[in-house]
Amino acid sequence: MENNDAPQKEPTTAKAGKGRRVGIIVAAIAITAVVTAGATAVLANVIERMSEARDPYTKVVDLDDTVADPAVWGQNFPSQYESYLRTSEMTPTVFGGSHAEERTATETDPRTIVSTSRLEEDPRLKDMWAGYPFSVDYRHARGHAYMLEDQRYTLRVLDFNQPGTCLNCHASTVTLMNDLGDGDRQAGFEKMNQMAYVDVTQLAEHPVACIDCHDPATMELRITRPAFEKGISAYMATQGVEDYDVNRDATRQEMRSFVCGQCHVEYYFEKESKELIFPWTKGLDIDEIWDYYLEDGHRDFEHATTGAQVVKAQHPEFDIFWSNSIHAANGVSCADCHMPYEAEGARKVTNHHIQSPLLNVNASCMTCHNATEEEMTERVVGIQDQFIGTRDRAFDSLVNLIRDLEVAQTDGTDETTLNAAREFQNKASFYLDYVYSENSYGFHAPAYIQRILADSLDASRKGQLVLQGTDPASLEASEVTIANRERAEQR
Repeated sequence: MENNDAPQKEPTTAKAGKGRRVGIIVAAIAITAVVTAGATAVLANVIERMSEARDPYTKVVDLDDTVADPAVWGQNFPSQYESYLRTSEMTPTVFGGSHAEERTATETDPRTIVSTSRLEEDPRLKDMWAGYPFSVDYRHARGHAYMLEDQRYTLRVLDFNQPGTCLNCHASTVTLMNDLGDGDRQAGFEKMNQMAYVDVTQLAEHPVACIDCHDPATMELRITRPAFEKGISAYMATQGVEDYDVNRDATRQEMRSFVCGQCHVEYYFEKESKELIFPWTKGLDIDEIWDYYLEDGHRDFEHATTGAQVVKAQHPEFDIFWSNSIHAANGVSCADCHMPYEAEGARKVTNHHIQSPLLNVNASCMTCHNATEEEMTERVVGIQDQFIGTRDRAFDSLVNLIRDLEVAQTDGTDETTLNAAREFQNKASFYLDYVYSENSYGFHAPAYIQRILADSLDASRKGQLVLQGTDPASLEASEVTIANRERAEQR
């Protein structure tokens, strides 16, 4: 007889379904726990990184305008200081940079390593600068770490009496000027300029460093060189901006170029006061600077073999970049390429290595350009190759004019003719020197620099024609040329 009271077995499928439900619940709980833990960790990391970003440095020492030693600043800013120390590296690029050369130390020059001589690489420089200290010693620039040492021991200083003005761009001068002026930096600047270099250099301890570009209280970029303050104010006046105060009116992005423009510029020393002056009262274009010199009458030296009164160009990287480069026109600063940002944790840190962008193409160029590093490098080197080709033609033409002048002085050519040819030599020399001494090898503003070299070539050609008997008045620009120039200026 069937027993209806016996326990009934649960179907196997029902048990399996129930087990899966339990497993799913357990898995969901586990996943939720993992996700929650992960989210908590991410949130904690984000909060930590946000805290890092809000507190960009740890204050270890107090800084003010009496602290010039970059090592002291480095205690608060170790990352920036570490990269700044790398300016001691000598790394050549395709055309520029420093090639190390060993030498034997002497009593007057203790250096055992220097960079190679430009004069030995290109003897035409001696012809261009004959009678000027640069014809005696001119080497490739080493990194910023060496700027003071290399200036102290160049023959341009050891064999010639130079003013303290030279120190403006090679030493950390904020504390020096403040001390010389009893707290008045302008007064100290004027006093430093008038002192002999051999004396004032003893008061300088460091090459250009942190204090020269940063406010020690806020770390904001600032201009510390009176010559740039005055020069940029004069330039802004040509742009219709009156009463321009660079430390008050410049944007931070502008400052990322302006601090470089304190030194990397065309300049001259006023004859009597030795004041450092930027010739920008007419503008930054080379033709405007040339007109300034013609009006002012400034000349740097008398050429040793031709007697021409010549203006020596300096290193106008800022002038060329700021006035005519496509990069500046698009808001790019000097620092964007030569001191690019780097990521350090959550922080964005400026690399203070200060080097050629070709040595750091990925950080310097690839943030804007959609190309490979190889393509970018080839593009830059191609521009530099074109520059050197045109520069060589201008150089050869200038040397030919100098040779013709040397001969003309001995074959009875009248002084009126000689002086006219000498003026063409002055212009050809200045325009060529302007782009030779500018250290981008034509890259900062390729079309503009080619135009400058064309003007140098033209001046050499006209000088030779004058020596052959051509009336200088007949060499003036044609009406068509003048009309085209005016139309370009109006645009």
